[in-house]
Amino acid sequence: MRRGIVVLATLTAGVSALAIAMVGGWYWITHSVEQPAYSVVEVDGVYELRDYPEMVVAEADTRGGRQDGVRQGFRALAAYIFAKNRAGDTIAMTAPVIQEPADGAARWQIRFVMPSEYALEDLPPPAEGVVLERWPAARKAAIRFGGVAGDGDFERHEDRLRGWVAARGLTPEGQALYAYYDDPWTPGFLRRNEVLLRLQ
Repeated sequence: MRRGIVVLATLTAGVSALAIAMVGGWYWITHSVEQPAYSVVEVDGVYELRDYPEMVVAEADTRGGRQDGVRQGFRALAAYIFAKNRAGDTIAMTAPVIQEPADGAARWQIRFVMPSEYALEDLPPPAEGVVLERWPAARKAAIRFGGVAGDGDFERHEDRLRGWVAARGLTPEGQALYAYYDDPWTPGFLRRNEVLLRLQ
């Protein structure tokens, strides 16, 4: 009986150590990915005003709904940064992946932010289907939420953010940006999603 308890305790300790190592590895991988170095101007619960520096993005223009657009755009952008369809070195993955509606819900622009070490002129020319753009420094309003985000989640949080922005007398500019920070293997309760609005 005592031997059985010792074996069970040993197995439990081993499984716990493995789980901790896996979570630690996941945390290190997900938190070592570069993100835009914005500064926070104001925090109000889940809402923030942020100042973003100038940045360079790689963009793929896709047709269809948001989820199809994300898959199409992600493949094209991943082929670019991992040098699958061009010469030269690979480019590090960053977060978030940014989505913007370009024609109602029938066309989407999917974007990867390029690592801050690169100027636009330093990046290798992309293959057809991907373009590089320089985004100027800008102030943006943001709302953050967790979970596996679907269309309704982004739309609902966009409505909330627009209401918060309007209540402060601020004027949004252009379409909302939908951003997600985590890979598909991240558990839903640990995921980070955002809606951002550029401000005039």
